[in-house]
Amino acid sequence: MQEAYEFLKKAGTYWLATAEGDQPRVRPFGTAHIYDGKLYIQTGKVKPVSKQLAANPKAELGAFDGGQWIRIAATLVSDNNLEAEKSLLEAYPSLADRYQPGDGNIEVLYLKDATATFSSFAGEPKVVKF
Repeated sequence: MQEAYEFLKKAGTYWLATAEGDQPRVRPFGTAHIYDGKLYIQTGKVKPVSKQLAANPKAELGAFDGGQWIRIAATLVSDNNLEAEKSLLEAYPSLADRYQPGDGNIEVLYLKDATATFSSFAGEPKVVKF
């Protein structure tokens, strides 16, 4: 998990893929945070991505950095833990103008049953499960 987290942080932006019915949806994200031994991301409950994940929590994250890329397939689990919200917002103070812990809009989600595949043009992929 730590290696996947570090890759996402270094890349800065990753792409989150969800499904809306039979239509794939992809958008850029930038939050990656470890709290209580889990890798978390964050969104707003009013956004379409939140509704898509509520209907189908299976998702995939992808990022590219310096000739290497990562794909992480996981189930995203919404966590209403106020301490998890606080911890993530402390790590991302730039979100303070849009989200507050317990505001009813912030949604923190952790990756469950994740499979991270690290790839490059040189060498075999490395697979890590967490």
